[in-house]
Amino acid sequence: MAYQEVTTTGYGTRVGNSFKAIGSGFLMFIAGTALLWWNEGRAVKTEKMLEEAGSAYVEMENPNKKDASLDGELICGTAMATTEDSLVDNQFGIGAKAIALSRTVEYYQWVEHESSKSEDKLGGKEVTTTTYTYSKEWVRRPVESAQFKDPAYQKKNMVLATFEDAEQYAENVSWGAYKLSESLIHSISSNEELDLAISEDLLKQFDKSTQAAYERFYGVQKSTQQAQQPVQQPAQPAIPDSIKALLPDSVKARLDSLQAVNDSISKAMENAENKKDLQYIHQASNVLYFGRVPGSPEVGDVRVTFEKIVPAKVTVMAVVDGDTFKPYKAKNGKRFQTLVMGKKTGDEIIEDAQSANNMWTWALRIFGILIVIGGLKGIFGFLTTILKVVPFIAGIFGWGVGIVCTVIGVAWSLIVIAIAWLFYRPLLGISLLVLAGFLVWVFAFKGKDKLKDLASKYGQPKTEPVPQK
Repeated sequence: MAYQEVTTTGYGTRVGNSFKAIGSGFLMFIAGTALLWWNEGRAVKTEKMLEEAGSAYVEMENPNKKDASLDGELICGTAMATTEDSLVDNQFGIGAKAIALSRTVEYYQWVEHESSKSEDKLGGKEVTTTTYTYSKEWVRRPVESAQFKDPAYQKKNMVLATFEDAEQYAENVSWGAYKLSESLIHSISSNEELDLAISEDLLKQFDKSTQAAYERFYGVQKSTQQAQQPVQQPAQPAIPDSIKALLPDSVKARLDSLQAVNDSISKAMENAENKKDLQYIHQASNVLYFGRVPGSPEVGDVRVTFEKIVPAKVTVMAVVDGDTFKPYKAKNGKRFQTLVMGKKTGDEIIEDAQSANNMWTWALRIFGILIVIGGLKGIFGFLTTILKVVPFIAGIFGWGVGIVCTVIGVAWSLIVIAIAWLFYRPLLGISLLVLAGFLVWVFAFKGKDKLKDLASKYGQPKTEPVPQK
């Protein structure tokens, strides 16, 4: 059942808060303007750098052989990224020969979700109803439930064990006859599951500490598994040597083969019977699970996932620097280097980078415009708050303020973008300025004329014609 809190804010407090918001509104307006200006400069510089790199790179035909003539050149080539380094996760005692090892930790916790609904009351008061709901989820960090609003869920969270996410990379990764730099190594993403070979002693330690944590929180241990009786294998009758000596050699060989198979099965069963099944620690593929039943998690359960990055074919685009690589530096100072999985041509890499640049440009433009509009609403929001004494009137006025702030915010953003582009693309900059001016003209003049038309149409009282005598 959802838990609710109802709070009431007085009219005076609301007006005071709205005046305080003017300062933060100005800061938002300035921040949005600065972001728009910076983003346009970044976009143009990046585009020019990619155009320059696209015309400067050369294909490296054979990365497996060093070519002194390519030193200092921007190259694009494909080869296997390999390493001889062995990496070890010291906390769990497992490792592998790999380019990287990673450990990801998740906790099963109660999570609080919050939603609010506000209602204006006559006289200027605001009544806010906040609803809190709770659900069990896998999260990346333990959740402090002592701060939950609903007392019924406070202190409901615990963890059976605590570990940190970890990631480590090999220092020596070869790419053909060359070595990859640290930043290029971190771009490799050939992830695979890491086989777990955790020692039995360490697993027993984990099991013991996990059991203690479980019983401290849940109380008496709840057994989830019944002890299994060992399966008895039927004894194989031994054939006396006197009788075996009378048998043909082919039959003897067959009997010896069957006996070897039987001994192998018996040994495997003996090992299976002697292996202890831990109650609170479970291994499945590359996941180490802390809890009673992995298929039915309880609050406090923990799962740790291990992965490795294995050798893979990659394409590198960077400047050759001896036996390694460094970023390409364009004339405008922008730097560029990349590593992508698989085989790609230089033109494909440049095209993908240009698409990514365009995507980021538009995302930051939209974000910047929204910040500018939000800043303007913060600056002029006090006007609406003052009228909250009569919610109906305040609602209509607030809608109008929102429209005005949106139009001005978009127009201002287009002007900022246009001025920024004037330094780089004059034609587009002038077009944007014309568009912004048109919006201002429509709002300032056409909107005004429309209001006059409406006033003349609906605002003048109707008069009855005077009858002629």
